[in-house]
This record gives sequence, structure tokens and C-alpha cells, in this order.
Amino acid sequence: MSFVKGLKCRECGRPYPKQPLYICEFCFGPLEVDYDYDRIGRALTRDEILSRPKNMWRYRELLPLDGRPTDGLNSGFTPLIRASNLAKALGVKELYIKDDSVNHPTLSFKDRVVAVALSKAKEFGFDTVACASTGNLANSVSAQAAVAGLKSYVFIPADLETGKVVASLIYKPTLVGVEGNYDQVNRLCSEIAAKYKWAFVNINIRPYYAEGSKTYGYEIAEQLGWKAPGHIIVPCAGGSLITKIWKGLKEFQRLGMINELKTRMYVAQASGCNPIAASVKENMDIIRPVKPHTIAKSLAIGNPADGVYAQATVRESGGWAEDVTDDEIVEAIKLLASTEGIFTETAGGVTLGVTKKLLAQGRISRDESIVICITGNGLKTQEAVYERIGRPIKIKPNLSAFEEHIRK
Repeated sequence: MSFVKGLKCRECGRPYPKQPLYICEFCFGPLEVDYDYDRIGRALTRDEILSRPKNMWRYRELLPLDGRPTDGLNSGFTPLIRASNLAKALGVKELYIKDDSVNHPTLSFKDRVVAVALSKAKEFGFDTVACASTGNLANSVSAQAAVAGLKSYVFIPADLETGKVVASLIYKPTLVGVEGNYDQVNRLCSEIAAKYKWAFVNINIRPYYAEGSKTYGYEIAEQLGWKAPGHIIVPCAGGSLITKIWKGLKEFQRLGMINELKTRMYVAQASGCNPIAASVKENMDIIRPVKPHTIAKSLAIGNPADGVYAQATVRESGGWAEDVTDDEIVEAIKLLASTEGIFTETAGGVTLGVTKKLLAQGRISRDESIVICITGNGLKTQEAVYERIGRPIKIKPNLSAFEEHIRK
């Protein structure tokens, strides 16, 4: 049973039918899914959620399908870890890591959005899926399309990290490296999407695709005992994730799943690509595009599609935005690994690095609950830390050689 009324424009509110559309033809605003919350409230309860399998589809009434999900049936419900060692290092009382670096099947939060996108693409009758990606989305579309039996075309910047290229090619998509940055890749894909009748997950299927990110927020609240935390720090590229986590928490409050919502949301970006953070800090009403130059390639979107909505989320929640240098990113990756045993990709280094900076600025209280969002696995971006973590000790294969090392 579907609880989706249709689509609506995020700017003018004009309604649209449930079709593969993404732009309002009157004001050119982006479209989003419009739900019947009254019916959802009668159908969905805490007990009903708790009775279901531990995956992202336990919240299916709040996701935009007409029928049953067909993809990503093992995705989601990743650990929310009480990070006591890291909390001690940072001097805070209650710190959690929402760890999507272990998400199934491709070790990033993108598995959530792709699960929704491919399930919806099948409902629309598409046989080919595609995307523009900075890496993690390419991996997830390639993998899940292979399982779903769909043809896939994946477009990436040609200089993407080797780990992410390999982690797409292994699933045999048509992988296209474009000689340019993500914004140029995305513009090309918009032209291709207009000509070829494919399901571009982050273009014509985008309103449905983006809803998958809400499950990240639902899980945080459920795993905290049906409570929203005081602070959530989110890595931002296009800006969609932070807006959907916030939307998910507001939906949970509206449905009575959580009693109150006092969470403050924080944008985390790299200094080499910080259009949203700069806009928040300079109190601008627009997002000024930048040319990316950072090791955090998964966040290297200079003209973020949801930037103004990420900015609005920060303002509505009373949060803030900050950015960190490449050196600060690497040091944060190392800190997370040495305290909590979690190897994050560069985006996670951005999130933890920004958290450290916000604490030092006094913008986050050290006595309130804090959730750091880790959205991808460090095995995908090993180049970022390879020269900064030392080398193994080499010895001869005998005890005396080892003891000589010990004496030294």
C-alpha cells in the first residue's frame, strides 16, 4: 500500500503526479515526495517498526514506493556506536558514531538511496539505471544494478581514487571517466538524461532517491531509545543528506515516534570545497559555487544542488557550519582509527575534524549528546593517508632478529 500522494515543488508547492520528474515546470524549483501523514500515523507505530527485520525498509511507509521494495533488502540499520574512547579524547560526555562505513553492500550511506532509486525505477518500468558520482554512488549503483539485473551507466570524474574505480568496475557497469570535476560530470549527465530514457538516480529519479537518506535519521532516533540527540554533524557534498536526516527527524516528531526535537544540525565540509559552509558563516542567502581542490573527493561538489536547503536546515535547527583543511582531515581519520577502531574515508575525516573545531569554538556543548556521521569506508580512499601512517617493521624470520628490534 502506497502512502505517497505525489510530488510537489519545494519552492512553490505545486503538485505533480508520481512520475520520473524532478524540476517544477513553473518556477524551476526541485520536486520532492508528498506523503499522506495522517494515514501513515494510523499504520505505523514503534511496535510495528520493532517487529520488522533490521534493515532500512522497516520504515517503508515513509519511503516512496507503491509496492514492496525489491532492492537493498539488507541495507541500513548500521551500528550507532557509543564512542567512549573518542569522547574522552575530545573531552565530551556523550558521543556516538553512526557508522555507515559498514553498510551493505558497498560500505557507504549511498546504499540507502540507491535501494530506493532502483526499487522505484523498476516500478516505472526502466531497464537501465545511471548516475553522476564522486565515487560512492558509482559503487552502489554498479553493485545493486548487477543484483537487480538492470543495465547501468556510471559517470565519474576521471581522476577519482583507484579504490572507488575498482569498486565500481568489478560489477561490470559501463563506467565513464569524464575529464572534469563532478559539476562538469553532472552537467553532462543532465544532457544525457534529457536524450536517453534511463533512470538517472540523482537526476530524473532524484525526488525518490533522496528519500532513502531519511532512514539514516530514523535509525539514529530509534537506536537512541526513540530520542533525538542534541547535535548531529553531517558531511555535505550536494547537501541532500543533512536535509533528509532533518526531514526524517521532523517526520518522527510529527508521528509521535519521538517526543521532542531539539537537535542542532551542522554542515561539515573540506576547506578546499566549502560552498555551503562559507554561505552559512558569511550569512549569505545564496550559495556561491567554488572550484573543488581537496583530498575529500566524495565531497568535492562545488555547486551543490541542495545547498540552499542544507543552509536552511542549519538555520532552522540552530546549528552551524565549518570546514577543515586536508591536513586536519587526515589527522581526524587517524584519531578515529586509533580511538574507536573505525577506518573512515576522507568524508568521515571531514566530519570528525569539523566536530573538533566546533567543540573548540564552544558551538557544541560538551555535556550534550553528539552524533558524528561516518558515511563511507576508508578502504576506498587509502591514498589520502598512505604517506602519513608509517611503514611496517621488517625483520629476519627468527627470534633473535625480533629481540634485536625490541632492544633497539
